[in-house]
Amino acid sequence: MAVTSLLDLHVAAESVADAPTVIAEVLTATRAFEGNLGVEVLVDTDDSAHFMVVETWQSIGHDDAYRASRATPEGASALGGILAGPPTLTRFEPVAPTAG
Repeated sequence: MAVTSLLDLHVAAESVADAPTVIAEVLTATRAFEGNLGVEVLVDTDDSAHFMVVETWQSIGHDDAYRASRATPEGASALGGILAGPPTLTRFEPVAPTAG
């Protein structure tokens, strides 16, 4: 079953101008990772340092494999260097509608 992962990012004030480029570079690898069905980046209309990355994965297993790869020295990215704090990850699965 597909899963949607929301990665809530707060960028350090001194990195806001560079954030779109850094995020785009990081997401190139995300989009190429096995099981990724798409990625969209949103920026808060009231706070240009607040980003939401919306990822869609074939399964939680694919998402878990991606997160595990990013935790290795080989999979690490420049994203951590521009953040004001740790990102928050929330994952959602579709719910079948109930008969009404």
